[in-house]
Amino acid sequence: MKKFLTFILCLLPWFITYLIPLDYNYLNEIKTPFFTPPPLFYPIAWTIIYILISFTTYYVVTSFKFKEIPTRYKVTLLINYLFNQSFTLLFFGLKNNFLGFISCLGTLLSTLFLYDETALINSKLSKLLYPYILLSIFAIILSLSIYLLNI
Repeated sequence: MKKFLTFILCLLPWFITYLIPLDYNYLNEIKTPFFTPPPLFYPIAWTIIYILISFTTYYVVTSFKFKEIPTRYKVTLLINYLFNQSFTLLFFGLKNNFLGFISCLGTLLSTLFLYDETALINSKLSKLLYPYILLSIFAIILSLSIYLLNI
């Protein structure tokens, strides 16, 4: 039970922005490229990504005492978390396509660093972050396209 609760504690923070009431219909109000996925894609894809991130975080947290977790890993995870969570607030909350793109760019770059830091701890475990990298690449292409279509 303790392991399950620890995993849930690693998972829950990723869903915090879903608790904030935002205008998710904003995506329907702007021009989007032809490759924009249907709305159902996002909660499914990001839930899978958040579970994978949480699993890697859980492994690190349970493999070390907190003080022994490499500082670079903790800082990278925090930066990645902040960029990831900021997208929803910037894009849907402020309805700012440019800041949404910047958030996607920060998410992609920090995801690459997170992959690197995780690989230093456990190279097999870091492979669980491949889908996150791929989705971040797709998100940056999509957000840049949305920005350019709506300027």
